[in-house]
Amino acid sequence: MHKLIATSTILEHELSELRLLVERQTGIVLDCPNSALAAHVADYVDAQGLGSSSTLLERLRSSEQDPSGLPLLLDGLVNVNTGFFRHPGALNALTRQVVPQLCARKSADGPSPLRIWSAGCGSGEETYSIAMAVCDALSHNGSGAGSNGSGSNNGSGNGNGKSAARNGGIADSAPVASANLGAGLSIHIVGSDLLPRNVETADRGVYRQSALDGLPPATIRNYFSKISSPVVVPDEVYDEFDDEGRSPAVSQGKNGASAGTNPANAAHLLVKPRLRSLVTFNCMNLARPGYIGRFDCIFCMDVLPHFSRAQRIALLERLHLYLEPGGYLFLSQTEKLSAPNLNFRSETFDGYTFHRKPLAASAAYGR
Repeated sequence: MHKLIATSTILEHELSELRLLVERQTGIVLDCPNSALAAHVADYVDAQGLGSSSTLLERLRSSEQDPSGLPLLLDGLVNVNTGFFRHPGALNALTRQVVPQLCARKSADGPSPLRIWSAGCGSGEETYSIAMAVCDALSHNGSGAGSNGSGSNNGSGNGNGKSAARNGGIADSAPVASANLGAGLSIHIVGSDLLPRNVETADRGVYRQSALDGLPPATIRNYFSKISSPVVVPDEVYDEFDDEGRSPAVSQGKNGASAGTNPANAAHLLVKPRLRSLVTFNCMNLARPGYIGRFDCIFCMDVLPHFSRAQRIALLERLHLYLEPGGYLFLSQTEKLSAPNLNFRSETFDGYTFHRKPLAASAAYGR
């Protein structure tokens, strides 16, 4: 009864203003019905003890002083599709085409970090998928990225790359990579998301076993450790892991028995430290991003459809600016570049189309 009363007091013009404030400040167009939005706002107002929707709107109008309010409100309103290797075509192109090219270029120009940004990373599955794909590409750089070419005890062993392509270029026997690979090349992958809860989940690196269904067992063993419960893993505990990702604090059962060696049997899995060390996460509003440097690759998957047309164009211009000359922009295959004036060149690998910023990029968009 209380919720019905609260919902009825949210006026239609207040909902319209709320939608406008959200679009202006985050770029996101809320496409939910007014009834669903009103119910969500009522719950939020009650949970935050704001008293009324007018108080909420006043806070959002002055969100420059309190930027945390809007992301908290949007939690549960924005539908986020997430999962490991959700875009195998993009990761296959990254593994087998883009990373080898970048390695060759960086080797010729002198050592420099390989920097990748996962913009709108959700709860981290995409970012860790990118990290696994990069590790696989670099570990196989001398013998054909994306396939081990010599068979595998856990895979088909046909060496034709088809199994790897289905998993975004991850071969069944891909070894875990360290933070420095191949001629001193260092890797830095940044994952950013608007919602603090998503970033917290990504930072923990703990996922249900079912989230990794379909990945080769060897990949799961190489990149994840079994834990007995979805506990928060503090930094001081993480530091105690050995090179195989084992620690008594998380790998033993309630009675002190070993959790076993096959993480595929675990209810929850933890990203291993050597993979986790390649990745950092932070909260970021893509409509008002802080400058975090230049990147060789930017993944912005399933983000643009949430934005208004004007905000899509503005975001693409920023992504172009943040790419190194010769860098690559990855979008989902249902998304198209809506800023035709930007200097991108489309390329296709194995059916997936991605976009490259030319090495001699126009000075109008920065170096």
